[in-house]
Amino acid sequence: MKYRLRNSFHFRLMVSFLAVSLIPLCLCSALLVQIASVHMNREIKENMKTDSDSMIVALDDLALGFEDVGKTLQNNPVLMDALTCGLAQETQIYNVLYEAAGSIREVCTLHIYDLKGNPLFSSHSSPQPQKLKPTWGVLNAARTSGKASYMGQTAELDSEVALLRAALVLKNQQTPIGYLVMEVNSDHFKQLLNGKYGNQGEILILNQFWRPVYSSQPLLFTDVAAQLRSRVLAGYIPEGDNPDCLYSITKHDKTGLLLVQQQPHAFNHRTLHILMIVSACWAVVCIIISVFLSIPLSRQISSPIGKLRSAFGKLEQDDLDVRISLDRQDELGQLAIAFNHMVNALKTNRAELMENQKELNETKLRMLQAQLNPHFLGNTLDTMKWISKINNMPEVAMMSTDLADILRFCISGEEFVPLYRELEILERYIEIQRIRLSDQFSFQVDVPEELLGHPVPKMILQPIVENAILHGLVGVERSLIRVKAEKWQEEFLRVTVTDNGRGIPEEMAGKPYSRETLPDKHHLGLYNVHMILKLHYAEAAGLFLDRGPDGTGTSVTATLPLQTAQEECEC
Repeated sequence: MKYRLRNSFHFRLMVSFLAVSLIPLCLCSALLVQIASVHMNREIKENMKTDSDSMIVALDDLALGFEDVGKTLQNNPVLMDALTCGLAQETQIYNVLYEAAGSIREVCTLHIYDLKGNPLFSSHSSPQPQKLKPTWGVLNAARTSGKASYMGQTAELDSEVALLRAALVLKNQQTPIGYLVMEVNSDHFKQLLNGKYGNQGEILILNQFWRPVYSSQPLLFTDVAAQLRSRVLAGYIPEGDNPDCLYSITKHDKTGLLLVQQQPHAFNHRTLHILMIVSACWAVVCIIISVFLSIPLSRQISSPIGKLRSAFGKLEQDDLDVRISLDRQDELGQLAIAFNHMVNALKTNRAELMENQKELNETKLRMLQAQLNPHFLGNTLDTMKWISKINNMPEVAMMSTDLADILRFCISGEEFVPLYRELEILERYIEIQRIRLSDQFSFQVDVPEELLGHPVPKMILQPIVENAILHGLVGVERSLIRVKAEKWQEEFLRVTVTDNGRGIPEEMAGKPYSRETLPDKHHLGLYNVHMILKLHYAEAAGLFLDRGPDGTGTSVTATLPLQTAQEECEC
C-alpha cells in the first residue's frame, strides 16, 4: 500500500508542488547567505591588508631606528674610547645609548658587545644580557654581511626573553671594535603593534623558519603555528581560508619576520546554526501552506488520469468497447477523445488484421512450396552430372556441376560474400557460357589480392556479365569480357565489367544507371543489381554506364563502400 501511494501520480504531483515551492526558497536563501558572506569576508580581507601595512610600517620604523642608532654610535667618541681603551664610565655609556635610542627606546633594549660576544653595556640595568657567540647567530650574520642582521627566535611566550635580536658591527676607522645589539621581547612587541590591527583579529609573528616568535593569543602560538609549519613542509601554500577563520600572511623584508593575521569568518558556526534554525522553521511553514494548496490542485489533475488508467486496464483485458467520458476542454479532455478514437481504430484494424493474417499464412505456404523447387532442381542436376560421367559426356557433367554450384549459391542464406567467392561463382557461369557458345569469347579478371576478401552483396556480377554476353557481344569476333576491381577515393570499391561489343547509344554513356537511362525491359538484371546496391548502401552506391573512346564497347561500373566483413555484419 505504501509503495503504491509513493508511486502514484497524485503523490508525485504533491511532491512536485512542494519541491517547486521549497527549492527556490532554499536556493535563494543559500545564495543570499553566500553573497553576504563573500561581501563581508572581502571587507575583512581589506581590513587585514590595511592592518598588515600598518604593522609593516611599525617594523620598518624599528629597523630604520636601529640603523640610525648604529650610525649615531659609530661617530660617538665616548663609545669609541670605551670600546678601544676602556676609559669611559658605564653611566656615560648609558646616557649615550639613551640619547641615541630616541624613539625606539620604548620598544626595544640596546646592548654593546665586544668582539668576543661579551656584554659590556646595556640601555637597561636588568636583566643582565647573555653572552653571545660571535661565530654563529646574529653576530656572525652581522659580521659576514657587513650590515644590520635580524633573527627571530621562539621563547614560549616568556616576556623577558628576546624574541627578535638584531646586530650591527661597530667600527673604528673600518676596524671592527664591537657589536650593537637590539633585543625585542614579548612586551616590546605588544607595545610596538598596539593599535595596528583590529580588535576581532589576532596576530602571530613567525621567523624565517616558520617558528613562532610572538603571538597575541597563546592558542595561536601553539596550534596555528604548528599547522602553518606542517603545511609549508608538505609543500602547500599556507595563506588562505579555513572553515573557521581567514588568514593573511605578510613578510617583512628587513627582519625576515612573517606576520600572520587571523580573523573569524563573517559567518561562523554559531551564525550558520542560527540561520539553519530560522530556515528550517520557515521551510516548515512553507510545507504546511504548500500541502493545503497542492491537495485540491493535484486531485483536479490526477482524477482524469485515474479514469484514463482504468480505461487502459480494461483495454489490456481486450475490452474494445471501453470509452472515456470526460467533460473537459483542456489537454486532458483532448487526451480522452484521442483514447476513444484509438479504441475505435483498434477495433476496425483487428478485423483487417485477421483478414491479412489469413492471406499471409496462405502466402507463407506458397513460399514453402516454392522453396522445394530449387532443392529439387539442384538434386536433379547432381543426378544428371553422374549420369553424364557414366556415359562419358564431360561437357554435360561440367555444365551440371557449374549450374548446381550457382544454384546452391543463389539459395544460400548469405546476403554478403567475399569478393573472391563472387568471382568463383562468376567463373562457373562463364564455363557454362563457353560450352554453350563454343569458346567464342575471352574472359579476364584483374583484381588486386588485398580486395579479394572485401564483402559484397551476393550475385551482383553475374547479371552484369550476362547482360554483356546477351546484348554486347552479338556479331562480334574475338569478343572479350574483362572484370576489374580497384579502390576509389580510399573509401569505395569499384568493380567494372567491360566488353568490346557494339556499345551503348551515346546519349546513355557517361551517366548513372536508371530506368530512364536504360528502359529496355530486357535489362532487368542490371535493374536488380542497381536496386540491391541502393537497398544496402542508399546513395553511396549504384551503377554507372559508359563506352569506349572509339564508340565501341560497354563498361558497367558498380560502386559500393569499401568495408570489412565485420562492418558488413554489423550493418
